[in-house]
Amino acid sequence: MSIALQSASEVDKDWWRGAVIYQIYPRSYQDSNGDGIGDLKGIAVRLPHVASLGVDAIWISPFFTSPMRDFGYDVSNYEDVDPIFGTLADFDAMVTEAHRLGIKVMIDLVLSHSSDRHPWFVESRSSKDNPKADWYVWADAKPDGTPPNNWLSIFGGSAWAWDPTRMQYYMHNFLTSQPDMNLHNPEVQDRLLDVVRFWLDRGVDGFRLDTINFYFHDKELRDNPALEPSRRNASTAPAVNPYNFQEHLYDKNRPENLEFLKRFRAVLDEYPAIAAVGEVGDSQRGLEIVGEYTSGGDKMHMCYAFEFLAPDALSPDRVEEVMNDFDTAAPQGWACWAFSNHDVVRHVSRWGNLVADRDAFAKLYAALLLTLRGSVCIYQGEELALTEADLAYQDLQDPYGIQFWPEFKGRDGCRTPMVWDSQVAQGGFSTVKPWLPVPVEHILRAVSVQQGDENSVLEQYRRFLAFRKQHPAFAKGEIAFSEPQGDVLIYTRTYAGETILCVFNMSPVETLATLPDGNWQALTGHGFTSNNYGNKIDIPAWGAYFARLA
Repeated sequence: MSIALQSASEVDKDWWRGAVIYQIYPRSYQDSNGDGIGDLKGIAVRLPHVASLGVDAIWISPFFTSPMRDFGYDVSNYEDVDPIFGTLADFDAMVTEAHRLGIKVMIDLVLSHSSDRHPWFVESRSSKDNPKADWYVWADAKPDGTPPNNWLSIFGGSAWAWDPTRMQYYMHNFLTSQPDMNLHNPEVQDRLLDVVRFWLDRGVDGFRLDTINFYFHDKELRDNPALEPSRRNASTAPAVNPYNFQEHLYDKNRPENLEFLKRFRAVLDEYPAIAAVGEVGDSQRGLEIVGEYTSGGDKMHMCYAFEFLAPDALSPDRVEEVMNDFDTAAPQGWACWAFSNHDVVRHVSRWGNLVADRDAFAKLYAALLLTLRGSVCIYQGEELALTEADLAYQDLQDPYGIQFWPEFKGRDGCRTPMVWDSQVAQGGFSTVKPWLPVPVEHILRAVSVQQGDENSVLEQYRRFLAFRKQHPAFAKGEIAFSEPQGDVLIYTRTYAGETILCVFNMSPVETLATLPDGNWQALTGHGFTSNNYGNKIDIPAWGAYFARLA
């Protein structure tokens, strides 16, 4: 029975709370037509793999009509599929197949900016008095011809670009070809909410909202203040980017966004069991903004910040700090945690580059991610422990990486094609040379290599996801931390009378850990082994232990 035919009483409106969401970057998942670029038919063909993992939903990065300057995050038509990805009929067929397999479908919405080739912007830039003149953020130059203020683009340089037709500057938080929309204009809000309804009517189960805290700008266009060097960090932009030199009080994070998010949520609530997760990109106030956006039950269902996507290595203290900071900043909110995605260095390389046993490291971090309080996003290839690809400059496609090379190599290294079959050219992704090269080291980790090998990372993901589903405390429960024991992280998850102890040895050496007080009964089926000695356990390097309170 499809979602559309279910009665309200049969629909689990809280399916998203504790859901595991598998992110698909469509350009790099499966090429079905031999052009070197992944597409929607390719996704549909590979959905059985996703289903075999035991996840709840997929999130598909943008596939809308686009000139692809930022590979789909520059949209020129929000209500159609770019021909390189297929057609609306292909999308509908993919959704049908996902639902047949019990997988919900979430899609990426980029509402803060469009492509400069979008008809809305083409009209907006044509004059100062056309019907869409105020649909984007326009401003006069200063008397000396310089931009209206000091705002910076994340992709480098000023956040303002000069348009000779209007003789004004337009704002762009990202590429100059990605003008920011003016959500202060109610007509813009209305039209964007029409886009939301368009995809809901096609059967999607939710959305991931790109750059959600960038929707509004300060109407007075005030300068951002300088940020003290001691407060800078590289969690949302690389350290070499001067974007980190400002405190972004006025170009984003504006309070007006709360009312728009309420309007957005009201549209979602017109449909059964829809959920949305927002991406909050801010290096200083990320968790605080997440708290604002997820409070009250009338805005976002959940959000994620960049604490676990940052370069900083994880430790027991760091994990507890982030979780406690979230609880303080968002006591009513719900987080969605990820260690990797399409914008950051894959975490097996980011945190485990010097680790000798990369597989054991990957298995431990999967178990950690999948037992934290919150929902979870897994990025394609994470289940294979794929490393960050080291690409030559001439192979780069990402304008962000080209701009800041070589200190920052961009995002192409995490966007290389998925590897399916080690015995087939291009790892089974395509029959021709793909848009990004397939690293040899990835082919050696293809699905075909790991499938059926009980010691593989892939089979451990499947095993642990099945284990997670057997214990609702992992998805819905409260979390409480015990005092760390060196590199050993300890916490409990509690829900509906069940308390589960989680112990992680976040080190490359075997460690003896002391259990908290209680009558703990060891759990099995999770893929980790430890030796018990009364209230002590001997945990292997990168090992874990799970027990239920009797």
